[in-house]
Amino acid sequence: MKLLAIDCATEACSVALFEHGALLHGDYRVLGRGHAELLVPMIAALPGKGRAERIAVSLGPGSFTGLRVGLAAARALALAWRAELVGYPTLALVAAMARAERGDRPVDVVMNGGHGEWFVQQFAADGTALAPAHSLTPESAASKLGSALVAGSRASELVARRGSGEAIELWPDARQVLLLPEDAFLAEPTLSYGRAPDARLPGAAA
Repeated sequence: MKLLAIDCATEACSVALFEHGALLHGDYRVLGRGHAELLVPMIAALPGKGRAERIAVSLGPGSFTGLRVGLAAARALALAWRAELVGYPTLALVAAMARAERGDRPVDVVMNGGHGEWFVQQFAADGTALAPAHSLTPESAASKLGSALVAGSRASELVARRGSGEAIELWPDARQVLLLPEDAFLAEPTLSYGRAPDARLPGAAA
């Protein structure tokens, strides 16, 4: 069985094709913007144009645009190929990457959010999420997160604010998706933005 992994929830955009648990080929780029223009060509450049029996896509939290681009592409390909579609939590992948690099230790994941806030989530040494992902100001994150190991795009900044800890600058990478346990993959993918949408319908405040 082949697995296509897609992750464009953050500034990074990555795709990977696996067969029987082995990476065939992958592409990883830190773009900032432009996921919509580059994602499909990145998939098309994979062996067999990325065709797979199973597609895994990052569900967030992360960029509103990036998350929608990734899920839309995954759904379209799953329909065209009659493939199974699953999703996985973005911050859980970052935590798994950090633990693979530094050993089975508790880790706080801190990623760039919106409006000056950060997406944060705490994980135990076995990779279990200790609480849902949420959005905090940098000041609140520095006061509430206490693990010695911090991973993510804002890891160094958190450690500097706190004055202690070990930082690993990481962005989610689809080529590492098999670090996640099978139970991390969700059969009914639903996006998790991590915060309320910027735009609101008239009268929403009332």
